[in-house]
Amino acid sequence: MTTAMFLSFLVFAFLLALSPGPDTAVVLKNSLTGGRRLGFGASVGITLGNVVHGTSAVFGVGLLLVQWRPVFEAIRWAGIAYLVYLGVQALRSAWRGGYLDGEAAGDGRARRRGAVARAGVQGFLSNITNPKAFAFYLSVLPQFMAGGDGSVGTLLGLAYTHAAVTLLWLLVLVAGLHLVRDWLRRRVVRRAMDAVTGTALLGFGVKLAADG
Repeated sequence: MTTAMFLSFLVFAFLLALSPGPDTAVVLKNSLTGGRRLGFGASVGITLGNVVHGTSAVFGVGLLLVQWRPVFEAIRWAGIAYLVYLGVQALRSAWRGGYLDGEAAGDGRARRRGAVARAGVQGFLSNITNPKAFAFYLSVLPQFMAGGDGSVGTLLGLAYTHAAVTLLWLLVLVAGLHLVRDWLRRRVVRRAMDAVTGTALLGFGVKLAADG
């Protein structure tokens, strides 16, 4: 692969990471709930999902799943159901508005054992069940191959580069939210953000269902 082609891929991966999607919504939800600890956990979970997607695509497992329609549909609908579940959770929080003043309720929850791990699981599940992630690694990556260089090492390098770029952007997002944490802790802001995030998660679930 040429340097120019790799730089083109970097730009493409960065623009893709910037585009709002289920991953972004899950990170927002966890950052609002538990601060940067949970936001970081969700980001790592999403990155692990991308690594699994990329590795399985390079070694042919992803294509096998896509061709095995019943399994692919089961994964797709599990992802849709999970996004809807997360969306309903966020909307319920917005409706109830039972947030703690001062130290955010999420800050206390983030210190509990396993909270970061649960955020990681949320990020991983939202990513690994997203059929668009399958499509990216199966159809987009090969387009950046030049000169017949389709080696396993090159494909894995591109896949992991995309995962790293996505992680970097999500961590920047989490850090930005942390900088304005005092403003975000206001009850009216929390309710509005939960409402927006919940609606977005439901919207992504509906769109994935419709795209099928």
